[in-house]
Amino acid sequence: MADRPNVLFVMTDQQRFDTIASLGNPDLATPNLDRLAARGAIFDNAYSTCPVCVPARYTLRSGSEPTRTGLYDNTMPDGAHAAIRDRCGPYLAETMAGFGYRTWGVGKFHTTPWDAPVGFQVQRHSEELYESPAQRAGDAYAAWIAAEHPEHDWLEALMGERTDMYYMPQLSPLPADCTVEAWATREAIGLLDQDDGRPWFGFVSYIGPHPPFAPPLPYNRRYDPDRMPDPVLGDLAVDHLDQHLPWMNHLVYAEDVDPHRARALRARYYGEISYIDACLGDLLDAVERRPDADNTVICFFADHGDLLGDHHGWQKESFFEAATRVPFLISWPGRIAPGDHRSELACLTDLFGLATSAAGAPELRQGSDLLGLLDGTAAPRDALFGYHGRPGSRRFKAMVRTGDLKLIWLANGGHRLLFDLAADPDEIKPLQAERAGEADRLTALLTDRLREEGVDAAFDGDELRTFPYQEWPLTRVHQFDRSRGVGGFG
Repeated sequence: MADRPNVLFVMTDQQRFDTIASLGNPDLATPNLDRLAARGAIFDNAYSTCPVCVPARYTLRSGSEPTRTGLYDNTMPDGAHAAIRDRCGPYLAETMAGFGYRTWGVGKFHTTPWDAPVGFQVQRHSEELYESPAQRAGDAYAAWIAAEHPEHDWLEALMGERTDMYYMPQLSPLPADCTVEAWATREAIGLLDQDDGRPWFGFVSYIGPHPPFAPPLPYNRRYDPDRMPDPVLGDLAVDHLDQHLPWMNHLVYAEDVDPHRARALRARYYGEISYIDACLGDLLDAVERRPDADNTVICFFADHGDLLGDHHGWQKESFFEAATRVPFLISWPGRIAPGDHRSELACLTDLFGLATSAAGAPELRQGSDLLGLLDGTAAPRDALFGYHGRPGSRRFKAMVRTGDLKLIWLANGGHRLLFDLAADPDEIKPLQAERAGEADRLTALLTDRLREEGVDAAFDGDELRTFPYQEWPLTRVHQFDRSRGVGGFG
């Protein structure tokens, strides 16, 4: 099987679906994402089915949804990493290695424990936070800074300040060639060039544009805040029916972001994306220098988006489009026609099947057959489901997307929001009252799926478990450098 393709997955963290210039955003420059989009297929309706860092990464590495991984938020019990593998099967990198692929991964993996193996033969970490001196010393990027650029090793926050500065416009404390994105790009290029006769499966996981929005010079001043669009706001009472939005706003000191600050944050966020786009250009150049460039599958995606003030919210963990819908590009010049826009529903869970199918040993698990969709041999999924929060708890919520309709169901109060995304792409006018029959139909789809998956905790008898509506108590998160003994202010 000498003609098996190389497979390269490139993931960003917290990048919205609407941040690629050639796909409809005139406010930022992404020449290399544009180049990648022109190289293959664009899935316009791709989702993170649990739009927060840890569960999203486990869906793609396990090929399984939260109903099987058991991860519905960033809380991961001790032993869960091994238990998920036992329950769902070997992780993707391990599976690809079993097919004879040379496997390597660079960047943010967000496992518990932080250095848990996920099957890569070479795995180089660059996690966001360091909980101990041993973790900082063991983090490949932080160790590189300490060894190669000790003049910067005094920094507590290599990627920008967090806590009360989480949603403040910032400048990277490092020059562009020393950032974690530049480091990951160089590491990846070195690894993809290490030919040993085997095809390779590579994974590059960038930390940006996750906040803090701290692009390096000159990307910090690439965009004028006065030319940035304002957030899209619905009725506050509707937007905050999902109590996770005001709770998360307060958690990261973003409960009172004014319009100017919102525009300035978007300008820095776009600066981060343009900087990562430049790094992606170096990665694409390295692929295209190879003689097997046309037999290399490249998939670009994000783990989830960022509300960026839309719907009176910041961060993720929401089923509004800005947080749960993601960019999703697939190219394979030897097989996929360039510039093909696809409307089928796709999600991160499909990535397991994409890689294994490209390797000639399809294993879809809970995903759909994206290569089959592209060549007309597989049917699209009828509906897509998303989940967040522990089933059976007040924080449980779910999404159903079918056709142009999307339902957001909330255990807190038993509220439902129904949107027609064709008529109302900004999700400003919920329709559950006028179109109650369709809201009931999508609720029944959700009920059936949870029953099929054996999620008994989500039910009270025959009905989905709901709770009297409550506003959630507010709290703060403090994210300092514990590896240096810093646990709070003072």
